[in-house]
Amino acid sequence: MKKLIVALLAILIAAPGLRAAEFNSVKTEGEYVDVAAYVENAIINKGLTIDFSGEIHQMLERTGADVGSTKPVYAGAKFFQFCSAKLSRQMMEADPATMGLCPFSVFVYETMAEPGVVHVGYRRPGAGSNEAASNALKEIDQLLESIIKEAIE
Repeated sequence: MKKLIVALLAILIAAPGLRAAEFNSVKTEGEYVDVAAYVENAIINKGLTIDFSGEIHQMLERTGADVGSTKPVYAGAKFFQFCSAKLSRQMMEADPATMGLCPFSVFVYETMAEPGVVHVGYRRPGAGSNEAASNALKEIDQLLESIIKEAIE
């Protein structure tokens, strides 16, 4: 698990110019654990298998003292990773470099600063290097959008 978290952080650090606008997220009111379960169910309802989920808030709590900070950020924070065989193949056949977008990830969190407000979202896949890749990435964006919408309904 530590290797996965380090890998995810490395990807984020290596992505220069990453801005909040590259994320699609929505807010809802409710219990974090309930909304996290709704996200999990929404992914499964699409016929997808969750390959991995990570508890980001626990990692921050566990490692805070090691990096000189014990400030609590999240009341709860989790991500879910999964793929769609059809859409993943479609995007990679169109542009092999899009492999870097797999697996897909949806996150859910509640901050300590805003108790009762739960955020659900994903990082947008962006535009492709060609028309076929752009079409595949658009379908993936629509899939991820439908997951977060289902989770908060």
